Amino acid sequence: MSEIDTSNLDFIRTIVAKDLAAGKNDGRLVTRFPPEPNGYLHIGHAKSICLNFGLAQEYDQGVCHMRFDDTNPEKEEVEYTEAIMTDVKWLGFDWGDNLFYASDYFDQLYDHAVQLIKMGKAYVCSLSAEEMRAYRGTMKEPGKNSPFRDRGVEENLTLFEGMKNGEFSDGEHLLRAKIDMASPNFNMRDPAIYRIRKVSHHRTGDTWCIYPMYDFTHCLSDAMEKITHSLCTLEFADHRPLYDWVLDTLQTPCHPQQIEFARLNLNFTVMSKRKLMQLVNGGLVNGWDDPRMLTISGLRRRGYTPASIRNFCTEIGLAKRESRIDMGVLENAIRHDLNDIAPRRQGVLNPLKVVITNYPEEMEEELEIANHPKNPDMGTRMIPFSQEIYIDRDDFMEEPVKKFFRLAPGREVRLRAAYFITCNEVIKDAQGEIVELHCSYDPASRGGSSPDGRKVKGTLHWVSARHALDAEVRLYDRLFNKENPEDDPDVDFKENLNSDSLKILTNCKLEPSLVEATPGDHFQFERVGFFCLDSKEGTPANPVFNRTVTLRDTWAKLARK
Repeated sequence: MSEIDTSNLDFIRTIVAKDLAAGKNDGRLVTRFPPEPNGYLHIGHAKSICLNFGLAQEYDQGVCHMRFDDTNPEKEEVEYTEAIMTDVKWLGFDWGDNLFYASDYFDQLYDHAVQLIKMGKAYVCSLSAEEMRAYRGTMKEPGKNSPFRDRGVEENLTLFEGMKNGEFSDGEHLLRAKIDMASPNFNMRDPAIYRIRKVSHHRTGDTWCIYPMYDFTHCLSDAMEKITHSLCTLEFADHRPLYDWVLDTLQTPCHPQQIEFARLNLNFTVMSKRKLMQLVNGGLVNGWDDPRMLTISGLRRRGYTPASIRNFCTEIGLAKRESRIDMGVLENAIRHDLNDIAPRRQGVLNPLKVVITNYPEEMEEELEIANHPKNPDMGTRMIPFSQEIYIDRDDFMEEPVKKFFRLAPGREVRLRAAYFITCNEVIKDAQGEIVELHCSYDPASRGGSSPDGRKVKGTLHWVSARHALDAEVRLYDRLFNKENPEDDPDVDFKENLNSDSLKILTNCKLEPSLVEATPGDHFQFERVGFFCLDSKEGTPANPVFNRTVTLRDTWAKLARK
C-alpha cells in the first residue's frame, strides 16, 4: 500500500482513508445515521449527521444509510420520524434509496435470538426488575448468576416463543445474553436483548409484543446493511465489547468497525432529548421548534442556515475526548454566513418620532439605497422619505454623555442614505417623557453627503412614519443563564432557565419593502442584528420577525467586563 497523506484529516477520516487505500471492505464505504424517533433532533445530532453523510459524500464509493432505531414503541411517533427526515434534508443531505428501519428486521432479529438460545448463549430470565438490580452487582462487586441462567435450551425456546405469542405480561420475562456476570463492564453482565412490551408499534401495529433492545438491534442492523464504519459517540465505547460479542458469536458475514468520537457539549444549553422533552411538555418553551431551543427545527425557525450549521460542525472538528464548545462559536458561524447573504433593511425596534419641520408636509420622495454594502450584484432598492420619520429611541440622548455621537439637542447627524438633520426641539408629555423631536434638514445633503464637505460622526437608521410597516419583533437570547445548566446534581437544570431568553417587541416600525418577505427570508436590520420572518406566526400586514443573532457577540463583551 502506498503512503497516503493524512496530515489534514481528523482521526476518523484517517482511519477511513487508510482502510480504503488498503482495499478493506472490498473498497466500500458505508456509514449510517441511526436516530431513535422519540423526539426532535438537536445541534448535537447535526454533528453526527454531518459526519456520517459528509464522509460518504467525500468518496465516490461512499454511501450513508438513514436508519430509524424504532424498537421502543412506547416513546416513538410518526411525527418524530417525519421531523427527523425533514431536518436531515434541510441540512443538505439525502439518503436516496437507503432508507431503513430497525423494525424492517424484526423477523431476522427474532431468528438471531433463537439462534443464540440454541447455541446456549441466551436464556429467558424471570427475575423481577428489582431482583435484576440486586443480582447485577456494583462497580466493586461482581454480579450473581440468575437462578434461571441454567434453563435448558428447549425450555428457553418454549418460553421465548410464549413471549412472542403474548402469553406473558410485561416484565414477566426477559431474554438475556449469557456472557459473564463477573465482567467489570456492566454491559457484559448478561444484558437483556428482548423484553415484553404489549404496545402497538407505529409501523408494525400489533404484530409484535416483544421488542429487541438497542445493543442487540444496532450491531445486527449494521451487519445486515453491510455498514463498514459504525460511527457513534463516546458513551457507546463501553458498549463496543457487546457489539463485537453479538456479531462474533453469531458469526455474521459482515462485522462493521465501531469507532467512537466525542459528542457535542455546548455551553448554555442541554443536549438530551429527554430533558428537551421536559421543557416542551412542561410548557417552558413553545414547542420543539421554539427558536430558543437548539433543536434543528428551532434553529431553522430562528433563522440559522444549513450552511452555517455545517460550517460550525466542520470548525469544531472531531475529538476523542469530551470538551465544551462556547455558544459564541455557533453564533459566529451564522453571523459569518448571513453577513454575506442577507440583504440590508432598515428597522426601528424602539421608535421615536422625528418631525422635520422645514421639510414640506405634503412632499414625498424615494431614495436609492444598496441592498448590500459589499455586494453590488444584490442591487439597490428605493425607500420612501417624508416629513415624519422614526428613529430608534436609543439614538437620542437629551444630555449626551462622552463618546455619544448620535442625535442630541443642537447636534447634527446623518440619516442613512437620506439627509443631514439637526435636533432643534424636544417635545415631552405631561409626565416628562420624550414623545417627539423637531428637527431641521439640509436639502443639499441628499443621499447622506454634504456639498460643503462638512462631516458628522453619527449615522442613524430610520423609517418613514407615513410608510412604515408595523411589526412584532422577537428578541431571542440563550435559553439558560448558566454555562453548564447541569453541573450541579442537586439543582434541577430547569432552575437555570434564563428569564430574559425571549423579549417581544410590538409597534416596531420597518421599511415597507419588508411586506414582501416570505417565511424564512433573512435580513440584516442595519445597526441592529440579523432577523428572519417567522415561519409560523404573523400575517403579511402584521408580520413577526425573529432575531437570529446580534451583530456582535454581546456575551463575550460582558464576560470581558
